Formats: sequence, C-alpha cells, structure tokens
Amino acid sequence: MVSAENVSEEHITPRRIMKRVKLALLSTVMIFCVKISRDWKLLLDSNTRDFKIDSNVLEHDFNLESYEMSESKTYQLTISTNKKRDYVSLSVDVAVRPKLAIGHILMALFILIGLYAMIIFELVHQTLAAMIGATVAIACLAVVGERPSSVEILTWMDVETMKLLFGMMVLVSILSETGFFDFVALQTYKLARGKIWALVTSLCMVTAFLSAFLDNVTTILLMSAMTIRLCETMNIDPKHMLIAMVIFSNIGGAMTPIGDPPNIIIINNRKIQDAGIGFGVFTLHMVPIVLISLAATYILVRLMYRDPSKMRYTDPPEIVERKHEIEKWKRAFYSLSGYSREDDMVRDSLHQKISTLEASLKRTPHYNNKISEDDYRDHLKELSKTFRVKNKSLLLKSGVVIGIVILLFFLESIPGLKLSIGWIAILGAIFLLVLGDFDELESILSRVEWSTLLFFGALFVVMEALSRLDLVWYIVNMTQKAITSVDESHRLLVAIVLILWISALSSSFIDNIPFTTVMVQVVVDIADQEETKLPIKPLVFALALGACLGGNGTLIGASANVVTAGIAEQHGYRFSFFDFFRIGFPVMLLTTTLSTAYLLFCHVWLGWND
Repeated sequence: MVSAENVSEEHITPRRIMKRVKLALLSTVMIFCVKISRDWKLLLDSNTRDFKIDSNVLEHDFNLESYEMSESKTYQLTISTNKKRDYVSLSVDVAVRPKLAIGHILMALFILIGLYAMIIFELVHQTLAAMIGATVAIACLAVVGERPSSVEILTWMDVETMKLLFGMMVLVSILSETGFFDFVALQTYKLARGKIWALVTSLCMVTAFLSAFLDNVTTILLMSAMTIRLCETMNIDPKHMLIAMVIFSNIGGAMTPIGDPPNIIIINNRKIQDAGIGFGVFTLHMVPIVLISLAATYILVRLMYRDPSKMRYTDPPEIVERKHEIEKWKRAFYSLSGYSREDDMVRDSLHQKISTLEASLKRTPHYNNKISEDDYRDHLKELSKTFRVKNKSLLLKSGVVIGIVILLFFLESIPGLKLSIGWIAILGAIFLLVLGDFDELESILSRVEWSTLLFFGALFVVMEALSRLDLVWYIVNMTQKAITSVDESHRLLVAIVLILWISALSSSFIDNIPFTTVMVQVVVDIADQEETKLPIKPLVFALALGACLGGNGTLIGASANVVTAGIAEQHGYRFSFFDFFRIGFPVMLLTTTLSTAYLLFCHVWLGWND
C-alpha cells in the first residue's frame, strides 16, 4: 500500500526533505510499481503559495500476483512529475501487507477446527493430532503455491522453547532421583495438616508468584513433580491440583514483562520502549489487576469445589496405588520393542505381573476410605519412614546447578548480557549429567516427555501455517478497521475492549506467540496514526492481559497447559480437554471481564495514560 500526503513547506527544506525521505514534487505525480506495469496519478495543488492547506491523505493498493513475488526479485517504486517549475511537498509512506484471500482463510479455519475436533473428542492422541494438523497445513500451503522447504519448516519451530523444555525436563528428572520431592511433599503435608484447601492455597499462590519472575514452563516443571507426590500422599486425584496450579501460573505470569512469552514480545518492541513502557511501568500497571484476578480465581475455584472430598479418590489409598502400579507396569510393557529373545522374555514376565496385579485388584473390596483432615498422625508416621532424601551428594549437586540456572533466568532479562534461556537450561542439564556421573544415561532420557516435545514441534508448524494462510492477519486487520471506524469520543473505550477480548479469545484457540507477534505491530500502528489519536499504553496492557489470560481458555491455549498435561500423563494421571475446559474457560471469562473493568476505569475514566 502506498499513501501520499500534502504537507506544509514552512517546516521543510530540501536538505530535510532528503534526510527524512520527503519528496518535493510538482502538480502531477505518477507512482509506478513492478516494472511500471501499474500506475497511480495524483493531482496536487501547486498554485497555492502560502502552503497553508489541510493535509490530504490518499491511499492506493498495488496488488502483486503470486508469479510476481519472489525473494530473488527487486521491487522499485518510481515517482515522476510533468513539471519542472514550482513544487509542493509530498510525504510518501509505503507498507507491505499480505493480500487477504478468503480461500486461504477457510483452509486455515478447516485445519484449526479439525485439530480441535481430534483433541476434544480424543479421536487420536493429541501429539498425533498435532502431527496430522501440521501435515495437512503444509499440504494446504503447497496447494496455494507457498510450499515450504524442509529447512524452512524447521525454522518455524520455536527452538528456544524446545531447548528450555528439554533442559528443564532433564534437570527435574535428575532431581527426582535424590528424593527431594518426597521430602518437600512430606514437609508440606505437615504444614497443611492434611487439609486439602490449605494445600491448594499454598501451592497455587507459590506457583503464581514464581511465574511472575520465571518462565511459566519452568515453574510448572519444577512444581508438578512435587504436587503429584503430595496428591499421592493425601489420596487426591492430581489432575484437579495440576489444573488449578497451571491456571494460577498463567495469571501470575501476566504480572511482569518476563513472566510470559507474549509479554516478552510486547516489551521488546522498540516503539513501545520509546513510549516509556519498561519493566517498572509495565509491572506497576499490571500488578493490581493480576492480584484482583488471582483473588477472584481462587474464589471461583473454591465455589467449583465446594465439597473438597470430590478432589479425593473414591477408592482407598491401597487400591489407588495398585491401579497406578498396574499403569506403570503397562507402560514398561509397551515400551519394549520385542526385537530380541530377551525382550520377549521380559515382556512375558511383565504381562504375567500385570495379570497377577489385576486379579488381586478384583479381589480387593471397594469401599470409601476418606482420610480425616484432622487426625493424620498415623499416616504421617508411615510417610516419614519412606519419604526422605535418598542421595544427599546428588541433591547438593542438583541444588547448586538448578540454583545457578534459575539465577541466570533472572539475569536473562538484562539486555546487555544477551543470555538465552534455552541454552541456559541445556548447559545446566549437561553440567549436572557430568557431575552426577550416571552409568545409565538412558534411564534419565527415558523420563523426558518426548511426546510433549513432538506436540510442541508440530503445533509450531500448524500455527505458522495458519499465519501464512492469513488467518491471524485477518483477525488483526478486522480489529484495526473496527477501531478506526468508531467516533473519536468512544475510540479508546472500543479499542481497549476489542483488543482485550479478541486477544483473549484468539489466544484460547491458537497459540498466543504468533498472534502477539502480529498484534503488537497493529497496536503500535493504531497509536501512531494521527487520525486515531490513541495513547499506546492502555492498548499495550490490553494486549498483554488478553494474550496471557486467554491462555487459560483451553488445554492448548498456553505452553504451560500442554506441559502440565504431558507431565500428568507420564505419571499415569491423564486429564482430558474437557477436564481443563470445565475450569479454565470460566476462569478466562471472569478474569478478562475484570480486566476490562480495570482498564476502562484506569485509562478511560481516570485517564492514567502517562
């Protein structure tokens, strides 16, 4: 798109014209694009001598066909005039934007709906669903003439996130060898005195606080293992605790610029930094609404679980443990390939073991065995015999390495250091593997959630394909048009509401990282336009809150949600899309509504825009 505007000469000299890419032209201007294959004529008033004319903005689109677009081609914009005397001032802005194609958008919607259908109705495993979605997405790109190469597809994956996940998974698996999580679970059980809500409150609030200063994924990886061990101790179904914990993690991550990936994308934009939005300003504006959202979410979760006994298993602890043991043996059975005679012998032994356990389970009477929340001393004595540190030397090494890794995560936000959180996690994992001197490396690597890593890789491909099929751009383009079409007196109110809710709903169903990447530029453009006259700060905070809080809407709305589901499944406590949706979506609606009221009160009514 090319736009041209008459500007006053009294502030422009020929030297400034050249330095600021301003062009002095005569009365008729002709702009050519693509080998002068198309033209656009502008009639400018050159007879006005005082140059006190109103600015007149005209726009024109040059639509390039697919055969005209190539990385090897050079595009040139040529401006010429038909007079050699007298001149008027002309400001020219050129913006390259994708042409919206309805067919492409329908393809993207088909891919997105198909992916969600496979995950929601559990037609296939979510990792396989993402791989199918990625394959179909690449095929659709090939159909529209934008087939990517294998190397290009690899660049679509967020390698930084993948490195962070892998490194932290290795670190946590080594730490679990020491008995650290058993020890912490026992101490927390003592403090909670066997009371469910005391445990829920402490875990969720600690998780929210850590997520404000650590990446959400890192926080979840550190907290999930301990949470599962605690739930096993108290005969609680871990899925309830894990879902509540990751929801609080997503809310807490919105508090600071380093708590959630969308915030990092927003705060790193140069124009947003130039507007004075740094760590302090961002945190100052976000802390009140995040604290309000945490309190409201806690009340809502308590209402949903009015009867805390619903979090417990209906079976007594010994039956729950037996069922979990059977699941573990089954996982070991299916993990063996059967390529050799020894593998077949082990598989036969495992199958016999599973059959014996299942037979004993059928003979065990099923009865309700609810542990008293007050009288827990006998259970505590029993746990104290087994829940202890097993390897103090490895615990010391793990504590030092993980402590250094977390410290470097904090320092990563300092611009001059140029640290990478992915490489910090990878190098920490390698260093601890060397210090630990493990004879069997396979035992550590087998605990890495490879299916979760595959899911993320495929999901990154799907989301980039949706972006290239113009779905993301279509959403933000419609948002921008809706804002600019509103009367000036209500424009800020409408802009805040639209950006917040569209960001929240979009981030619930598509990954919030590519959406935020595109949307942040739209926010900057809207604030830069003179005709809109909108302050940038409320728009930035609306985008940040929408992207972060929207991640609670569905299971794949945020990276931390997927990681939590993967950890739960690996430990035999799988929860479904609807298990998460039943709690997460109402929380998303509640917190987004509160954020709307907060932003309108602060930035429309109070005018807190400086």
